[in-house]
Amino acid sequence: MQRWRGLEDIPQDWGRSVVTIGSYDGVHRGHQLIIKHTVDRARELGVPAVVVTFDPHPSEVVRPGSHPPLLAPHHRRAELMAELGVEAVLILPFTTEFSKLSPADFVVKVLVDKLHAKAVVEGPNFRFGHKAAGNVEFLIGQGKVYDFEVDVVDLYVTGEAGGGEPFSSTLTRRLVAEGDLAGAREILGRPHRVEGIVVRGAQRGRELGFPTANVETLPHTAIPADGVYAGYLHAQDEVMPAAISVGTNPQFDGTERTVEAYAIDRVGLDLYGLHVAVDFLAYVRGQAKFESLQALLEQMAHDVERCRQIVAAQE
Repeated sequence: MQRWRGLEDIPQDWGRSVVTIGSYDGVHRGHQLIIKHTVDRARELGVPAVVVTFDPHPSEVVRPGSHPPLLAPHHRRAELMAELGVEAVLILPFTTEFSKLSPADFVVKVLVDKLHAKAVVEGPNFRFGHKAAGNVEFLIGQGKVYDFEVDVVDLYVTGEAGGGEPFSSTLTRRLVAEGDLAGAREILGRPHRVEGIVVRGAQRGRELGFPTANVETLPHTAIPADGVYAGYLHAQDEVMPAAISVGTNPQFDGTERTVEAYAIDRVGLDLYGLHVAVDFLAYVRGQAKFESLQALLEQMAHDVERCRQIVAAQE
């Protein structure tokens, strides 16, 4: 897959393509409908499929301080899109100047002059350009002027998650924040993932017999509610069943919120400084402070066994 950071990265000899535009945070099952349609349309026309997205999230530029928690960093979104058959991702730097681009200018500068769109695929509520003034109807009109088709795809999928609400990134973020990882998984089509660098913490887990990878998460990461979870730790091309703790460690009067993963039954792992990923499968229990260190140790052993059972059942 080709990854471009800005319009200047697009090869000068780039030909026609089928394009879809959006944040696509999480690449959830609704997003997947649009992206798959984009790929299918591109193959039908014999041209590449391209996804256009933005960094930072547009809301942070339009309303500073409102950046939403992210379900997936850009490199992860690109991986997921590549699995769906996308051949190029264009990440446009979303600046104040860019936010003032009119819908008509956006069409010309991005879709026509650079990507040479043969078709554009969007959901029915797609908005773009300065003050979100552009919509699907405007895009269809521009397509008639600049020789590209517009396919409108219904991306609304529902299930049990959120009590039957249409699947969306907003709903997924809410479920993650509430600790409803089963609901988030239904929407995403896979477990929610958190990534970051393993850093040195207080090393209490090692002293207690449960050494954990203390993950310094990427900025704006959507982190689940405080508690203990079953899941996986991805490190050094290996996937390991894990017991995951999210919270401030009240047993030791902690104040900093951390994500720590214990690779079940693994001994001697040295992950410091490595980029790792943590997948959350299921909520096990809430954060708690115990009467004694012994009570904590007994609970931790019980948590690990419960996590082992949950992962085994998944596999």
